[in-house]
Amino acid sequence: MIDFNFKVLEEDGESRARLGTIKTKRGSIQTPYFVPVATLATVKALDACDLLALGVQCTLANTYHLHLKPGDEVIKRLGGLHGFMGFDGPIFTDSGGFQAFSLGFGREHNINKIGGVFPDGRNAEEKRENLTKIQDNGIYFKSIYDGAWHFLDAKKSMQIQANLGADIIMAFDECTSPLSDYNYTKMAMKRTHEWASQSLDHHDRTQAIYGIIQGGWFEDLRHESTEFIASLPFDGMAIGGSLGNGKKDMHQVLDWIIPKLDDRTRHLLGIGDIDDIFECVQRGIDTFDCVSPTRIARRGNLYLSPESGGTLDNKFRLSIKSTRYKEDPNPIDPACYCSTCSRYSRAYLRHLYISKELTYFRLASIHNIYFMLRLMEKIRYGIKSGAFFELKEKWLGKI
Repeated sequence: MIDFNFKVLEEDGESRARLGTIKTKRGSIQTPYFVPVATLATVKALDACDLLALGVQCTLANTYHLHLKPGDEVIKRLGGLHGFMGFDGPIFTDSGGFQAFSLGFGREHNINKIGGVFPDGRNAEEKRENLTKIQDNGIYFKSIYDGAWHFLDAKKSMQIQANLGADIIMAFDECTSPLSDYNYTKMAMKRTHEWASQSLDHHDRTQAIYGIIQGGWFEDLRHESTEFIASLPFDGMAIGGSLGNGKKDMHQVLDWIIPKLDDRTRHLLGIGDIDDIFECVQRGIDTFDCVSPTRIARRGNLYLSPESGGTLDNKFRLSIKSTRYKEDPNPIDPACYCSTCSRYSRAYLRHLYISKELTYFRLASIHNIYFMLRLMEKIRYGIKSGAFFELKEKWLGKI
């Protein structure tokens, strides 16, 4: 039997923000919470001891990538993800549906879920091969590792996630592109609904399963998808797919969806900028996942709080590669108490980055993950104390 429960503990009086607890057999998650991503069973540059020291409550791994490397059956024989990566807390897995977009239109046109350009150094005009073939019965993927074609459908996605042994899994879905028109988005949504029912039929009953709401940037489709997915006996709700062509579009999508949901927990897939966190918590989102903290760390961008000069304009980041930090004795963020800021200077971090020393990636990732976890603590306290909007204004200003 499943060991899973979500309880709303407190609601903000001025918004849809809420405090809650997700309970699993491997521990609890205090919400709102930012879930660090461990795509290949590792939060990049960190190990399980680092995650424990940082106080990471849970993480999310990638079904598609782990199925291909090292193989979900290999991971099952080695004790599932928890044994394989040495992490004892709750683990989410996605379904592989996001790769329908990221290896398809996203890769081909170099765009992300809300219309921006993927940060991989290419121009938007530089197209790459579309590695997907999407059909009503499932999705064919061309492996980025060996070029072979692999097929995923709802039943296989559920089997892979069962082998991985995650505590919370996602129903199989098709993540659509901001470039998809109404007719294609509707067709993909219908596929997602069929796959959602199949996922419920085939999933391991010891795992909690979230349904994924699709519908792109089309109000009637989002309403239809919300009503359909919410009518099914999922343990939680996830919001996926294209979120329009900008952040205001994303906010509008949430404003369409959230009022139609019950008290089951709500997860927003693949979103994690600091301003997004505030705006989406305000609209009733409980958990988020995003690769951003470790990805930007590897590229020399380190989080900075408002006390230390972080603003919405600079995305709450400093670029450690700048020559201004060559002899700077200060920590990355003087207001931060992570182990990196407690011991090392900006000058040292810059030296490591410029020298391409591997130590940099770990120290930078520790800082960025710690920063996000402490921000979520502040947001939870803000909701509890009635000061959420005061905290939001401190970080984002009057917007």
